[in-house]
Amino acid sequence: MKLTFFPPLVLMAVALAACNEAPEAAETPIRPVLTTIAEAKRTEAVGFTGTVEAAYSADLGFRVLGRITARNVNVGDLVHKGEVLATLDNSSLRLAVDKAKADVASAKAKLDLAKVTEERQKKLLATNAATKESVEESVQSREAAEASVQQLQASLTKALEQLSYAKLTSETDGVVSAVSGEVGQVVSAGQTIVTIAGLGARDAVVDILDSYDALTAIGTPFVVTLQANPTIKVKGKVREAAPQADAATRSLRTKIALDAPPETFRLGSTVTATPEQPVRDEVWLPQSAIGGEGASHFVWIVDQETKKVSTRPVTIETAVGGGAHILSGVKPGERVVTAGVNSLSNDQTVRIDGETP
Repeated sequence: MKLTFFPPLVLMAVALAACNEAPEAAETPIRPVLTTIAEAKRTEAVGFTGTVEAAYSADLGFRVLGRITARNVNVGDLVHKGEVLATLDNSSLRLAVDKAKADVASAKAKLDLAKVTEERQKKLLATNAATKESVEESVQSREAAEASVQQLQASLTKALEQLSYAKLTSETDGVVSAVSGEVGQVVSAGQTIVTIAGLGARDAVVDILDSYDALTAIGTPFVVTLQANPTIKVKGKVREAAPQADAATRSLRTKIALDAPPETFRLGSTVTATPEQPVRDEVWLPQSAIGGEGASHFVWIVDQETKKVSTRPVTIETAVGGGAHILSGVKPGERVVTAGVNSLSNDQTVRIDGETP
C-alpha cells in the first residue's frame, strides 16, 4: 500500500479554505394563510326597540302612616295640579289637632293671668305694697307663659300640617301612569301610591348594547319611528344614558328626547330608534383579521406580486352581527389575512390557501 504525503503548507491552505466557507442561511418557511379580498359594502343602520315615556314623572305617596279610605284616580286619568288623588283615615290626626288647640287655649289663659298678675305687682310696687322680688317673679312668669304659647302654637301648626297630609294631591298637570295603592290598604310614609307622568316632553327609552356605547353620548341624533305606523317619524337627541351597563343584558338604558312628537306618540307606544347618520360604503372584515388591543388595531396586507405581508394600522367600528367596519386603513381590492394575525412578521412570504406553491 502506497501512502501519499502532502506538504504541510498544502494542508494548512485546505484547512483555511474550509473555515472561510460560510454556512448557507436557513430560509424562512413559507406560511400558508387564509385571506380575503376587501370589498366595500353598504352599512345598514342599527335600530333599537323601546317605548315612549314621559320625560318627567313623579311617584307620589302620603307623608304619614295610615289606611287608605279613597282613591279617586285610575291609570290613564288626566289630573290637574292640586287635585286630590287619594285620602287616608284622618281620625287620629284630627284628634291630635283638637288636643293641640286645647293646649294652646290653656296656655293663652295662663298667659292672660300672668299678664294681670304682672300689672298688679307693678302697681303695688308703686305704692310700696309689694317687693321688687315679687315683681320680678311676675315678669318671669309672664315670659314663661308667652314661651309656652309659642311652643304650643308651633305644635298646633304641625298637627294641622300632618292633617293635611291625609290628602294626596297632584303637584302638576299630568296623566296617571301607575297606581300602587288600594282602598283599605295600610301604607307607610313615603310609599308610592300614584305615579303621575307629565304631559309635556316625552322620551323614547331604549336599551343600547354596550358595544355601541358611542351612540349613548349626550346629544347623539336619532330618528324615532312609531312601530304601529312606520311612516310616522320624529327626530330626537340623547339626553340621558345609564353610566353602567346592565349586568344581565350588557345594555345601557338610554333616554332620547323627542322633538315635538305628534299625539300618536302616546305613552307606552313601541318605537324604533335609529342613529341619524349617513349611509356609508365601508369595508367589512371578520374579527379574526383584526389584531391589536384597546384603541390600537392593525391588519396584515398581502402584496399581490411578492406574496409578502406587512402590517397596516386601521380604525374600526364594531359591526352588527360580528366583525368590524374598517373606517380607515384598508382600500377595496386589497388582500387581507383573516387568520393567524398573531403569528406573522413583516416581509414574511406567505402562501395563500388554495394557490399552488
